[in-house]
Amino acid sequence: MTDLHAKPIAITGASSGIGRATALACAQAGMLVGVMARRGDQLDDLVREIHESGGRATAFAGDVADAGACEKFIAHAERELGPLHAVFANAGFGYEKPAWSTSEDELRNIFEVNFWGSLNVVRPALPGMIERGRGHILFCSSCLSKLSVPCYGAYSATKACQDHFARSMRHELAPRGVRVSSVHPIGTRTEFFDTAAARSGGELRLMDRTKQSFMQSPETVANAVVRCLKKPRGEVWTSVPTRLAFALATALPGVTDFALSKMAKRRNGGPT
Repeated sequence: MTDLHAKPIAITGASSGIGRATALACAQAGMLVGVMARRGDQLDDLVREIHESGGRATAFAGDVADAGACEKFIAHAERELGPLHAVFANAGFGYEKPAWSTSEDELRNIFEVNFWGSLNVVRPALPGMIERGRGHILFCSSCLSKLSVPCYGAYSATKACQDHFARSMRHELAPRGVRVSSVHPIGTRTEFFDTAAARSGGELRLMDRTKQSFMQSPETVANAVVRCLKKPRGEVWTSVPTRLAFALATALPGVTDFALSKMAKRRNGGPT
């Protein structure tokens, strides 16, 4: 078990949702928290809330797609809080759109934020961790990193990239004392779906937020992240049934394609 008291962590995408909940959970666990997002006013509110609860935090406004901003964030966090123990690459977005009609600009943008944005914040933190012989990198991937579904091909691809890099880095960096974990949430009750709907041109037709059995709170994910920080493991899943279902889907591709074809027909309003 790792004692998290006074250990600094840097978290991206912390203005809302999983990132914000994780920042609060880490502060409650005694960690020193550095947060980054584009919306500086919301970061200020988060830092104020952490301070009022007796914790310590610092904010940096910036876009993870900007590698230079990420370097400055890591430098700022270490200057204010000390050498980083952990980085949680969490910033990201999604949308519902057929892969064949997704424009090149849309594809490049989602990869710049979800995938390259993760590497942008992880890379500047790694030299110090390697030199100290300890540290923990966490990528906020998704259950959809293991299996794409209709109209989420772009999002799933970015999450699969995170997953594959996390697994590779986990074994590459283990001899240097740096842990690497991937986090795989299911649908989470955050503004992610509002943003996804806006980027999709209207209400989402495939991911139905009214199906509460497939949704969880951001605090559920945050608590799972803190447990992983205390007792590191390679993959963090927040739903055992979903993990088993996705494993079965991989083992039975024909059955999976049949189920996905029915899902695609439902979305398009055709008979199933």
